[in-house]
Amino acid sequence: MKPDPAVPGARPRRAANPRRQILLLKTAIWAIGLAPILWLAVSFFQRNLGINPVEKIIHIQGRWTLVFLLAAMAVTPIRRLTGWNRIIQVRRLIGLFAFAYACIHFLAYAGMDQLFALSYILEDVRDRRYITAGFAGLVLMIPLAVTSTRGWIRRLGKRWQRLHRLAYVAAGLGVLHYFWKVKGDTFWPLVAALTLAGLFAVRVAYRKKRPPRKKQH
Repeated sequence: MKPDPAVPGARPRRAANPRRQILLLKTAIWAIGLAPILWLAVSFFQRNLGINPVEKIIHIQGRWTLVFLLAAMAVTPIRRLTGWNRIIQVRRLIGLFAFAYACIHFLAYAGMDQLFALSYILEDVRDRRYITAGFAGLVLMIPLAVTSTRGWIRRLGKRWQRLHRLAYVAAGLGVLHYFWKVKGDTFWPLVAALTLAGLFAVRVAYRKKRPPRKKQH
């Protein structure tokens, strides 16, 4: 039985500390974000990544890019559905992890797979549709990462929200990139596509429920 605060000698219940909750959540995000990189590094030096370690490294980094991008996009729906407004404080961190993984994913392809041969990289971007989609998604993520600070939010005002809708386009391109790359085994690309569709459906449903804005005369 839990102690009753009304009973003499019983310990009062401690109210949840919102700052501590966010700190713990950010710590967990950092741990989750760094774990795949550390695992890949250790596995690479121990030669535990199979017969094609470069391809596996690129694949895992790309998959985690989508995981963090979709997680960042899920923060606002979670806030609206649960009423936990403070969760918005971790969205930037998750989004920056998505961008970091996208950059590492591309650099691993450009450096480890193509040895930074610019002509071959440009040829791939032009001729191979999954690389075209992935590169376009990375380009769209650049302004999102740059304008994720509070200063840019203040400068852009309402335009900031319109700009950051590009996250849906970038995620859609990421899903296409993933789907076209794996070819036969489409289970995880379909999971990502359904997750993105669900997030978009929640956004549309919320917008329909909002009362129409009154026109100013």
